[in-house]
Amino acid sequence: MARRAAAPRRGPPQKEGRVNRLDVLRGPHPAVDHTARTIAALAANPGCDRRAVFDAAGVDKRAIARHLGHPAPFGQSVFAITRARAFERLVKADGCAELLRLLRELFGRDVGEVGYVDVAETEGSGREARHARTRELLRDAARAAADGRPAGVLVDHPLLRLDAGGTEVYLEPDVIALQAGGRFHVIAIKSFAIIDGQAEPAQVAAAARQAAVYVHALRALLAAEGADPALVAHDVVLVCPKDFANTPTATFVDVRQQLAVLARQLARLTRIDRILDRLPPDLTFDLRPGPDGAPTRPAADLARAVRQVPARFAPECLSTCDMAYFCRAEAREREATDMLGRAVRDALGGLATIPEVLGLAEGAREPAEDEAEIADRLRLVHRFYAEALGAAAREVAVA
Repeated sequence: MARRAAAPRRGPPQKEGRVNRLDVLRGPHPAVDHTARTIAALAANPGCDRRAVFDAAGVDKRAIARHLGHPAPFGQSVFAITRARAFERLVKADGCAELLRLLRELFGRDVGEVGYVDVAETEGSGREARHARTRELLRDAARAAADGRPAGVLVDHPLLRLDAGGTEVYLEPDVIALQAGGRFHVIAIKSFAIIDGQAEPAQVAAAARQAAVYVHALRALLAAEGADPALVAHDVVLVCPKDFANTPTATFVDVRQQLAVLARQLARLTRIDRILDRLPPDLTFDLRPGPDGAPTRPAADLARAVRQVPARFAPECLSTCDMAYFCRAEAREREATDMLGRAVRDALGGLATIPEVLGLAEGAREPAEDEAEIADRLRLVHRFYAEALGAAAREVAVA
């Protein structure tokens, strides 16, 4: 769970021009809240200007995609949500007793006495009160670690805060974090299964990106309190059901790579001016709602506005971005190599369209000076492919 502050903080005077520009892009609509999931999605595709602009402006990507006729079928089923909540209750029951057992097994040492605090029970229960209580607990634990008094604590329902492009985002990890060996660990509780020691790679990758957001925010909190951010471990504790039962198991997931990508993307959001300077000054994604709230802007006009901001589509976007189905249709129209996946696109050395690739491979197009190497490789592959097809055809003819 993650929420944005009720009113975003405005930056210093030198940033007011950028803020006003983002307001124009969004139109007279409230900015959409950031969450750990949306911030993690930024890290999933750091080269996409469209995603960076939309998220910096707080544009409602879901509403835009729906109006353009390309809604994203996101969302968990009621069954999946119920199962996830039941598993989390199991792990956290009796003051996180089951979680503590898992952590003692995972760390392989006696973690000693561990306190348990549920921040959701903070008096006043507002976000500011919960964030202040979280900050107090973690600050005290960090001081204890610095003094050689590693008093363990499990903080349930903590509330962190992160600046994302000038907007304060409230983030709620599942649990922070047993202070084992003098370090804090973010704990992610997920309902997908680990079967025979393996889990679905895409689900683990998504969990790692989201957990990296919490690690980043926790390090920022400790730094603001004068503590060492390195006290927060880059090894996240992932808790999932084991095999086909509902028995929890825990494992470490290293999120250093995700942290590096996230830091670059958050820095990119703060430098969004570089992208905005390349866009028409009157560009807006305003849906122009009528009296009934339904958009009145012609879809074709909105599509032209969206296409003003370059996208960098990849098949992986289909599971993380509301605009992905529109961007995929756009890539198909252009016959873009983006449709083939990032690995293939990068291996093609910057060739933007499939016709360009085929033209070089078949010798129908002369390569530019910087395309000579990739052209040789494509023609070699094309020759091997033609020879393989010829051999197969001859075998069929003989048979």
